[in-house]
Amino acid sequence: MIKVVLIGSGNLASHLSRALILAPNIDFVQRLSRNNSNSPYFDPSVPVIRELSELTDADIYILAVNDDSIENLSKQLKHLQGLVVHTSGSVAMRILDPQLRRGVLYPAQSFSLEKKIDFKKVPLVLETENEHDYKLLSDLASELSDRIYKLDSAGREKLHVAAVFANNFSNYMFYCAEELCIEAGISFDILKPMIMETGMKVQELSPGKSQTGPAIRNDLQTINRHLEQLKGDKKVIYENITDAIIKSFKMKEKNGKKL
Repeated sequence: MIKVVLIGSGNLASHLSRALILAPNIDFVQRLSRNNSNSPYFDPSVPVIRELSELTDADIYILAVNDDSIENLSKQLKHLQGLVVHTSGSVAMRILDPQLRRGVLYPAQSFSLEKKIDFKKVPLVLETENEHDYKLLSDLASELSDRIYKLDSAGREKLHVAAVFANNFSNYMFYCAEELCIEAGISFDILKPMIMETGMKVQELSPGKSQTGPAIRNDLQTINRHLEQLKGDKKVIYENITDAIIKSFKMKEKNGKKL
C-alpha cells in the first residue's frame, strides 16, 4: 500500500480525494486543509488536519494548491521524508525546496467542483529527480489513471500552454457564442451538438484536417458580413483569429503540406 497525504481543498483536491479513496492499493491517510471551504465535496471518512505540524508519515505528499503557494509551502515541509509532489502544469519541479525528495504529478485536465469525472481517463504527467522516486510516483499514478506520461519541466510547461489554447481559450469562445445568442434571443442549446461534434471529431482527425468555416475558405464576403454584426472585443477576436487561420493555412499550402 502507498501511504498518501493530500494538501489542498480546491477543485483539483476534491477530484484527487475521490480518486485516492477509490484506488485499492492506496492508503489515503490524511488531508490538510487550512479552512472548511468546499468541505461538502470531500469524503468525511478521511482525517482532516489544519496545521502542518500535524502531518503524519507518508510515502507521498501531494500539494494540490495554487501555483503561487507551492514554493513557500515546500519550505515548510523540509522535515518530511516522503516524496513531495506538486500538481501544477506551469511550475517547474525545481520550485520545490531542494532539501525535499521532489516530483510533479500534473493532471492534464480541467476540474470543476460540481462536475464529476472518470479519473481513470485523466492523463497524468509525471516528473521526479531520480528513477527510484519515479517508480514510486508511477505506481501511485497507475492506481489513479490509465494514462501516464513522463515529461520534464520544460516539456510540461509547453504542454500547459497548449492546454490553455485547447481548453481555456476554446471555452471562452463558447462563452462569447452564448453571449451572442442571448443578445439575439436565440437558445444556446442549438449550438451544443456542433460543439460536441467538434470535440468528437478531433479524437479521430487532426485539428488541421477538421478545420472548417469562412476563414479557411477565404470567404471574404461572409467574413465582412460577420464583422458588421460585431463590436468591441468580440469583433477584435473575430478579426484576429480569422486572420490567423487564413495565414496559417495559406502557409501550409505554400509549403506543400497536405492538411
